[in-house]
Amino acid sequence: MLGPLMSWLEAALLTRPPQLLHRLLPGAEWRGPAAGPSGRPRLYLTFDDGPIPEETPWVLAQLAEHGAKATFFCVGDNLARYPEIACAALAAGHRLGNHTQHHRSAWQTPRAEYLAGVAQCQQALDSLLAVSTTVDQKLTANSQQLIANEKPLFRPPYGRLTWPLLRALRPGFRVVQWSVLTRDYDPRLAPAECLHLTLAAARPGDILVFHDSRKASARLRYVLPRVLAHFARRGYEFASLT
Repeated sequence: MLGPLMSWLEAALLTRPPQLLHRLLPGAEWRGPAAGPSGRPRLYLTFDDGPIPEETPWVLAQLAEHGAKATFFCVGDNLARYPEIACAALAAGHRLGNHTQHHRSAWQTPRAEYLAGVAQCQQALDSLLAVSTTVDQKLTANSQQLIANEKPLFRPPYGRLTWPLLRALRPGFRVVQWSVLTRDYDPRLAPAECLHLTLAAARPGDILVFHDSRKASARLRYVLPRVLAHFARRGYEFASLT
């Protein structure tokens, strides 16, 4: 009996990281405003590791069904391979963020090399945004101005950072973590359990992490449409990070 209970507690703590972690990374963002201008409760859906053709277009279609906006933290290597998918996300009104060039852990990568990977990914994002705002009229003038004036978004792979890296990144980036980790990447977690933990954990203002990756596909495709339907029925709106 104790074994299953401990496993459930471990899963619950991973799904909603404890407040102690917030204090370890001062200045990082873990939540957004609990409601939008309309007064409706909000969730902030984020997707890490794409874009890739096997998953990201499917995610965009699911979001479109619910009029949901989201934020995609892109790996630079994938941006180089599939820029058209990233452009499609921008055209649909979503936001793109930096997830480093090669998705390496900050705990295992020399500081200069890590920061170079962040800069390389940001250069690709800036170039992509410049092209998209020129050729795609779906990005309105107001949206273009908002994005241009905002600090770029950055999320460290695996959520791992060091204090020296955080100090180096914060002047130029909004460092975004999360308050709900769906664990869609974990093959040990059944899709239904992944959904149950996510629904139980999410509260207004939470930043949720999904992964538009091949590894997460089985759980992502089960959980995402059900999360969207569940909270839409309860009057929530889904916003990108602004």
